[in-house]
Amino acid sequence: MTKHLLTALLLTCVGATNAYADQYSALYPGGDPVVGKTLLQKNCIQCHASSFGGDGSAIYTRENRLVKTSRGLKAQVRNCNTMLGLKWFEDEELHVTSYLNQTYYHFEK
Repeated sequence: MTKHLLTALLLTCVGATNAYADQYSALYPGGDPVVGKTLLQKNCIQCHASSFGGDGSAIYTRENRLVKTSRGLKAQVRNCNTMLGLKWFEDEELHVTSYLNQTYYHFEK
């Protein structure tokens, strides 16, 4: 009985987590936050950390952050891609945008 209850609870938590992730990744169709996190860690963290200290996440959480909308987030990722010469394709930009939105921004529309 306890095993079935634990399994049901686990499935409920997994379903809720997936619904939470889908809520934000649906804003950027085709964006995979897991892939985006990898791309961000490989290409962005060093610059953000040197500018903002720590792990660089203060760039996303600071009070006077530049990104205020979902469109602005997508545009900022594209701007960084262009300025740094990363040569990401649009799907890679969407992956990073989706990860940033899910993790820091939480835009719904």
